[in-house]
Amino acid sequence: MGPQDQPDYVNAVAAFETKLEPLLLLDLLQTIEQEHGRLRERYWGPRTLDLDILLIDNRTIDNERLKVPHPGIELREFVVIPLAEIAPELDLPNGKSVKSLALSIPDNELRILAPAPSFT
Repeated sequence: MGPQDQPDYVNAVAAFETKLEPLLLLDLLQTIEQEHGRLRERYWGPRTLDLDILLIDNRTIDNERLKVPHPGIELREFVVIPLAEIAPELDLPNGKSVKSLALSIPDNELRILAPAPSFT
């Protein structure tokens, strides 16, 4: 998914709790991206930092600024595999198991740079 003519980059998935409403969380994440030099010059273009909201509990949000679950979850091995590492028992709102999605991905070019830490 997306152009292949970009340098290698690091992906990660994190789980956290927040009291922020979804659009306020989106605003905060976009501010953090800008503070790290993110420029939105080209769709799917290179970026210094890309923070996406994948899921918010079992909520579904569909408006012009935010779609939850993120529409690319199932299409991106670099999302499915780390998501399965931190939440293997998670089922997406459509009923699909994150673990089964990860297991269905054929050999890929992803390399684990560091294991997922546990904060519980």
